[in-house]
This record gives sequence, structure tokens and C-alpha cells, in this order.
Amino acid sequence: MTSSSSFDGVRVAVTGASRGIGLGVARGFARAGARVLLTARGEADLAAAAAALRAEGGDVQHAALDVSTGAGCARLAQAATDLLGGLDVLCANAGIFPKAELATMTEADLDEVLAVNVKGTVLAVAACAPLLGASGRGRVVLTSSITGPVTGDAGWSHYGASKAAQLGFMRTAALELAPQGVTVNAVLPGNVLTEGLRDLGAEYLDTMAAAVPLGRLGSVDDIAAAALFLASEGAGYITGQSLVVDGGQVLPEG
Repeated sequence: MTSSSSFDGVRVAVTGASRGIGLGVARGFARAGARVLLTARGEADLAAAAAALRAEGGDVQHAALDVSTGAGCARLAQAATDLLGGLDVLCANAGIFPKAELATMTEADLDEVLAVNVKGTVLAVAACAPLLGASGRGRVVLTSSITGPVTGDAGWSHYGASKAAQLGFMRTAALELAPQGVTVNAVLPGNVLTEGLRDLGAEYLDTMAAAVPLGRLGSVDDIAAAALFLASEGAGYITGQSLVVDGGQVLPEG
């Protein structure tokens, strides 16, 4: 790793990379010269995403797996070994955000969100830790959110709890992996324009953008830039920290 803009030959795995922020992060690393492994649960969407990045000239591999299980995370580490020859950067991005208010939330709703967002993060990092330690300059970048650690939103209590839990895990994982030279940090996106938000319609998106001091919604490129920084050599003395990328969304009092 030489800088936040040059990752020639660096081996990167991105979970939840078939769309949205994960795909944007994967594209950012691929454009910077990294060798990138895309993972997600859906084979068809994942293969299409990988093909799109290859068409742009990216050195990209893909493997379908489920990070909410120990077996899936073991497959993640094995795929990184088999397809990349090891791992320098893990972007633990996989996450789900279904809406469920407390009055109607079921135990299954809660279990599903915690399994993917929390268990999936912990197990992915644990499975890949030996590879990251062996790289000599390992990096873990978690995708958390402003929802939970900084703000709240009605209907997403289980999601907010999961994203706050990721930061609690991050701090302890940073301590445990520091002796191996591995850093663990998190990006906290605000409202980012992805496929899910586009479905809400232009008028709603305009209202959301108007509430952001910088006057626009975030892009997946904004989140990718933060992830690349935290994965760079320049961020080698930063660990156990969270970086809010929200255009100032959380700043106004009212």
C-alpha cells in the first residue's frame, strides 16, 4: 500500500458487494489498482457486478457466500486465499436494513438483522484475521452508519442497535489485532444515493437532500473514498476510530 489513491496489487475483499455501497467501494479499490474479491449471497447479482467491474478494467474475482454463518465466513477466508493468494484489506460491508417498528417487530426480524450486521461482521473479521496479520499491513474497514451510533430513526431500532454494536466490536478488535499490525476502523455513512433510495422518488430525494448542509445526498464514491483512506498506508497509525461521511447531516440542532 502506497497511498490512498494507489493500491497496485493490494488484495481486497468486500462483503455485500453486489450493489449499493459495497459495489461502490469495490469499484473504488479496483480503479485504484487493487485486486478485488466481491462477495454477496446472490450469485446472479454478484456475477453481474463482477462482470461490470471487469469490463472497466478491474482485476476482480467473486464468490457467493453468506457472512451470517461461520461456514460462510470460513468460505470468505478460503476464497481470498484461493483467488487472491491472501488478503491485505477486508471491507466488512454486508448489511441489511428492513423497517420494523417495535410494535410489530418479531423475534425473527431482530435475529435476521443482528445475524447479518453484527454476527456477519464479527465472524468475517475473525475468519480473515490470520490472513490480514500475515500481510504485514492488514486493514479492516467496517461499514457502520450514523443511524444507531449518532442518530436514531423510527422503524429501525434493530438496525440502529446493530450499527452501534459494530463500533463496540471495532474497538476491541482493534486492540486484539494491533500486535499483528492490523488496523480496524469504520465508516459511518449518512444518506447515500443507492438503488433503494432511488425507489423513493425524486420529490422525496429532494427533501432529503435539502436537510443536508452540503445540499446533496452522499454518493457511493464518497464512501469509497473514505474506505480507501482508512485502508491506505497514510492511515497506518489510525485504529479503533469511526469516520462520519454525511455532508454535515448530523450537525444542525433542529
